[in-house]
Amino acid sequence: MEMIFVAGIGIAVLIEFLLLSKKNKSGADQILTVWMFVILVHLFTFFLYFTGKIVDVPLMLGVEQPLPLFHGVLLFIYVSLLTKQVPGNRKLLILHFLPIVVTYAFLFDFFALPVDQKLQIYRNHGAGYEWFLMVRWYMMAFFGLFYVSWSAVLLRRHEVRVRNQFSDVEKIDLRWLRMLTYGLGVIWLLVIIFRSDPLTFSGVVVFVFLIGFFGVRQGEIFGHGMSQPESDEEKKKYPKSGLTEEAATKLHQALMQLMTESAIYKKAELSIDDLSAKLGVHPNYLSQVINQRENKNFYDFVNTYRIEEFKRLIAMPRNQHLTLISVAFDCGFNSKSSFNRYFKKATGQTPSEYFAALTKERNTPTV
Repeated sequence: MEMIFVAGIGIAVLIEFLLLSKKNKSGADQILTVWMFVILVHLFTFFLYFTGKIVDVPLMLGVEQPLPLFHGVLLFIYVSLLTKQVPGNRKLLILHFLPIVVTYAFLFDFFALPVDQKLQIYRNHGAGYEWFLMVRWYMMAFFGLFYVSWSAVLLRRHEVRVRNQFSDVEKIDLRWLRMLTYGLGVIWLLVIIFRSDPLTFSGVVVFVFLIGFFGVRQGEIFGHGMSQPESDEEKKKYPKSGLTEEAATKLHQALMQLMTESAIYKKAELSIDDLSAKLGVHPNYLSQVINQRENKNFYDFVNTYRIEEFKRLIAMPRNQHLTLISVAFDCGFNSKSSFNRYFKKATGQTPSEYFAALTKERNTPTV
């Protein structure tokens, strides 16, 4: 098992080197760089304890105690930065590190002890620090699950925003953030349920391998320019929106006219910013009208038009020689997978099943 941890440490060193050498690092890249360093130190100190070599480097004794508190905080900040949901006053983020500072401050007396006394405490399984270890364990479990849950909420909120702003979400890949969030959640469950350090850190090694595979090349996860997040009031179904009922009705009419007459939905990467620019309104007002008047998010609203246009075109005899996917592309879909997925969602049939039924109906003689 030692080789597993050595491999994890080696991969962590490589990832840290790649992150440090990456040019034009974003704020999220910088947080990932710090987080990987913390993971590296955490893995290394565990390896020293696991192999018993910690006695050869007594200066490392106790260094690992507050490290678990870093992971949830850094995940939360990383997700916040990538999804553009950072609080307005970024200086307040420093408050999330307060429990870590307090923990290290409490350990100051331990770090100041002579080496032989520290080794004695270690060999007696933390004798004299039992209550600290108990409190630290509960803090670790609470803050770990708390920040994983908070990150999951941010991710879910971002997914809703994406579908309210883009008609094509195929290129907006959120698998990386899901992997990070749920992967760390699994590690915390291992900590809480099994309380086995070798099992937990085996999970950490797998986590490091996943970061190495996905994370270093991960950029911004928007694909297009994205509008700023809506205000808290707008997130609560627009109770204090400045859009009057009369203005909303006129905007809805103009929207439906634009969609029908211009067939703007055929633009593959149509966003709510594009549509609002055409209508001369703020994107949030347009999102409000679509949500309230059509009971759909922007993604569903636009793709409903594309599906109806596909059904209209495929029914024309002059289009019988065309492939289904070529017609779908003409309607604004940008990939076969997104077209098939949304068509099945909208009609309950695959495109092939729908076309077969249409052909059968067309060839059935009338009496």
